[in-house]
Amino acid sequence: MITKSTESNLAEVRRQVHRDCVVCSFRNEQGLHLDFHAADNGEVTADFIYDKSYQGYPGLLHGGVISAILDGAMTNCLFARGCVAVTADFRIRFRHPVIVGQSASVRAWITRTTPPIFEAKAQITQADRITTTATAKFMQIPK
Repeated sequence: MITKSTESNLAEVRRQVHRDCVVCSFRNEQGLHLDFHAADNGEVTADFIYDKSYQGYPGLLHGGVISAILDGAMTNCLFARGCVAVTADFRIRFRHPVIVGQSASVRAWITRTTPPIFEAKAQITQADRITTTATAKFMQIPK
């Protein structure tokens, strides 16, 4: 379930500080254009499908693109809380390939808040299988 406050925070913070982001901005012509949505439980999600122009090995989404998607999801999760932060530590586990041309989704959530440090997790799912997971620490940017 989506609440106005988390969705409003997400949209407002993204508009103010991420207007040209390669992951979530629709203004960036070369971007991934992920459309994140916030839920009452604090998670953000986005569905995506990319063609072979984003592949590394034939038919597989490039690992750098996958990393950007996961990092962007966790960052947008913070935005939904009204928090602006930068990635301080990022760890990823590639479990299965993400296939280009097939629908996938990303989900992120906050696991620990000890301002100015925030910890989050994210995962990509495709065909009902978790393909990639990530954890990260973020450093809040002072207002």
